[in-house]
Amino acid sequence: MSELVELTSDERSTLEKLESRQRQVRRGAVLQRENEPCGEMFILRKGLMMSYVLLDDGSRQILRFLFPGDMLGMSSAIYREAPETLAALSDCTVAPFDRTALAGIMTAHPRLSAMIMVHAQIERVALTDRLAALGRTSAKARVAALLLELRNRLRVSDKSIANVFALGLTQEEVGDATGLTAVHVNRMLRQLEEDGLIAREAGKVTLVDERALARAANYVNRYEGLDLSWLPAA
Repeated sequence: MSELVELTSDERSTLEKLESRQRQVRRGAVLQRENEPCGEMFILRKGLMMSYVLLDDGSRQILRFLFPGDMLGMSSAIYREAPETLAALSDCTVAPFDRTALAGIMTAHPRLSAMIMVHAQIERVALTDRLAALGRTSAKARVAALLLELRNRLRVSDKSIANVFALGLTQEEVGDATGLTAVHVNRMLRQLEEDGLIAREAGKVTLVDERALARAANYVNRYEGLDLSWLPAA
């Protein structure tokens, strides 16, 4: 939130209380399972996680990749059963808190509750972009857009990241997020390399020609171009 607005000391203190408890989640572990009772929400403090649903044929559709600072399990605020599974893609640290804590934030800190809504809308629009891409863009464009999204999200918490970043995903996981097989993902990554748009080495991706990659992906960074002039006062 502090990337978007200057938080007061009282607002920071309120957010820190949400993170007062911490829980370690091992790589591959499930934090919350689809269709099981839910009541807790979480803030991801460290690591990389994903949310996904399982389809009737047993296949998996990854909905989102989750990064440090993200609030997880927000659906627990309105549903008794979780509509998605949350799983760790690396060793993670999360801070669990009860959904009743949201009521206190909304009463005492209207700007913080507005910022929670802002982030939920950013996430919704990003998912809309993903939906449009799955239905209307090429396989190469989908993979290119995902690479740009991963780099941009990683850069929020690590300002040292420029055009080189650790992918941190298997080709199967990239495929489950883009609706492709692992073989198809491998082919698209090679094609992006051959086009001179990216380079790969030792698990890291270099965005060689970021502008051309963004054009090929029809990608829009939804964390830019925000108008927050309407936010209530702190």
